[in-house]
Amino acid sequence: MAEQRTHVLFVEDDDVIREATQLALERNGFVVTAVPDGLSGLTSFRAHRPDIALLDVMVPGLDGVSLCRRIRDESTVPVIMLSARADSIDVVLGLEAGADDYVTKPFDGAVLVARIRAVLRRFGHASGGAGRAAGPAPGASGGLLVFGDGDLEIDTEGMEVRRSGRPVALTPTEMRLLLEFSSAPGTVLSRDKLLERVWDYGWGGDTRVVDVHVQRLRTKIGQDRIETVRGFGYKLRA
Repeated sequence: MAEQRTHVLFVEDDDVIREATQLALERNGFVVTAVPDGLSGLTSFRAHRPDIALLDVMVPGLDGVSLCRRIRDESTVPVIMLSARADSIDVVLGLEAGADDYVTKPFDGAVLVARIRAVLRRFGHASGGAGRAAGPAPGASGGLLVFGDGDLEIDTEGMEVRRSGRPVALTPTEMRLLLEFSSAPGTVLSRDKLLERVWDYGWGGDTRVVDVHVQRLRTKIGQDRIETVRGFGYKLRA
């Protein structure tokens, strides 16, 4: 039986970039559905349920950030935003909308493929399967972890989180981030260390990715649960 190949949804309005990137991804073994606007992207997402979505920020009809929100309302499938400017507020808006990572244009095809594969590894994808939860972060033991007065519970085997007894919906990236914190409560973890462990970056990355995900996680598990240690990083309150 043939191995199932990873299906990529690529939303990009520039014809040259869209066609060149699609060819590069297909040469690396991906199945690609490429569309020129956000509304077509949403339709294609619902029809094909891809394993990962690449969304350009500035596309017509439904911009990439809004499309990311719509996808995140329906699925935990990994999302990578594509932005033309590294310092653009669009990067932060995309991450706040639920994107897991971003790549700055112009990008090298090999770099994009590496980032896609890194995201898929975090999500537990071997060759497909949208929306699967990631496995435990390094150092996380099996069982139930309880913090505070029992108001935060983390089931590291069932990959479930409860706050005051109620389920908390986390994306796989948020879950990996929480597992990393919970594996060493009270220990300060630098942004670079979190990029390495959670985002699988073997090279320097943009720490805004960490900051936005920490803020998203705080809104779900409690603003005071993760403490900022100025100049060093973050830690989970023991």
